[in-house]
Amino acid sequence: MARVLIIDDDAALRDSIGETLRDLGHAVVEAEDGLRGLQRLGEQPPIQAVLLDLRMPGLDGLEVLRRIRARADIPPVAVLTAVATAANTIEAMRLGAVDHLTKPIGRADIADLLRRMLPDAVAAVPQLSADPSEDGLVGNSSAMRDVQKAIGMLADSDATVLITGETGTGKEVVARAIHRHGRRAGKPFVAINCAAIPANLMESALFGHARGAFTGAIGDAKGSIREADGGTLLLDEIGDLDLILQAKLLRVLQEREVTPVGGKPVAVDVRVLAATHRDLPSEIRAGRFREDLYWRLGVVPLSLPPLRERRDDIVKLAEYFLARGAGRARGLTEAAGLLLRNHPWPGNVRELRNAIERVAALARNPVVDVDDFAFLVGAQVRPPEATETMPEAVARLETEMIRRAIATSGGNRAEAARRLGVQRQLLYDKMRRYGLDLSAATTQAVGNSDI
Repeated sequence: MARVLIIDDDAALRDSIGETLRDLGHAVVEAEDGLRGLQRLGEQPPIQAVLLDLRMPGLDGLEVLRRIRARADIPPVAVLTAVATAANTIEAMRLGAVDHLTKPIGRADIADLLRRMLPDAVAAVPQLSADPSEDGLVGNSSAMRDVQKAIGMLADSDATVLITGETGTGKEVVARAIHRHGRRAGKPFVAINCAAIPANLMESALFGHARGAFTGAIGDAKGSIREADGGTLLLDEIGDLDLILQAKLLRVLQEREVTPVGGKPVAVDVRVLAATHRDLPSEIRAGRFREDLYWRLGVVPLSLPPLRERRDDIVKLAEYFLARGAGRARGLTEAAGLLLRNHPWPGNVRELRNAIERVAALARNPVVDVDDFAFLVGAQVRPPEATETMPEAVARLETEMIRRAIATSGGNRAEAARRLGVQRQLLYDKMRRYGLDLSAATTQAVGNSDI
């Protein structure tokens, strides 16, 4: 049995969580605000776990967490909030919270949380997040929350992080968030794209050069590594870096000094993040990437999920891009949202942003509808690939036809089946077979016997 402190200004919620905790065999201590909660922490017998509300009058949850972390005896703390944002999640995790959960929280969630918080827990799972208006880390899907939590845990570290993911998943956005939320936030953040600079210019761009080192070197140049001194360097598309420069970069990482072209070694204090869409182990086997550099860069690997694996975030992202756009469009119809959820998005978040910016520039109304995304539907129905089998081509075509029918019928599956000329049950079977979102398809007429 543990003594658990609940700090929350909502008496009803304290009672509800307290009842669950008692049923689980724990003793409960309550506090109605942050100051009272800090006082209760000093009482005996000691508190062994804290459930902390985020938004309270007076001291908010993050400030209470900061003060708890300053104590000599620090019990594990979980932050609870009705409104989870990337910023408050990241900050809570950076401050050492075991977890950051969204209310309401059920009995099974509380039991699991206490198992992780108490001394005999197998492991504590921290979290993180960042304000979308600052970081662009939009979304509360489980996959995105895991990324936000990782950012919170990595922010204050100097560990080298290798960020991997498909093109367009937001690798630089994540790198900037790690920098912004960490102790180097006041120092430079420098990003260099290893694929965008010709190999013969890359050495100087990365390591700098001394005056007279080569024809045209009329002055000293710091290079990206020294420009980031004290701060963070992002090596974007590191998988495209020339092998010779990989060896020189490895030395920089090991020795913490950089040698400009034609110059002498200079000590640097820089936190290095690297990003790539390439499969580096395959590149190593092909002889295009150094294995020793791979292990030096990948001290902490962070893999970003493709957009198709975080479909619950798609509408939030679309609304976020609309809100930041210059056009008049500011919202989506349910049917448009459904179309976006079911689009495959091979270009990930970058493709979604492009689509929203295109719609925002051309939309005729403040609310975007399915017709505004006609270019997406048309793009999906394309000729078969040369390597595609006939069954694969048929499955792809049926998938796109079903997506289009559901979207244009406003989510009414009965109407979609009618337009497709099939029975509703056959439509449902095909949606399940092709992994289409049954739950997201809404009906237009409650009580209609055809729905």
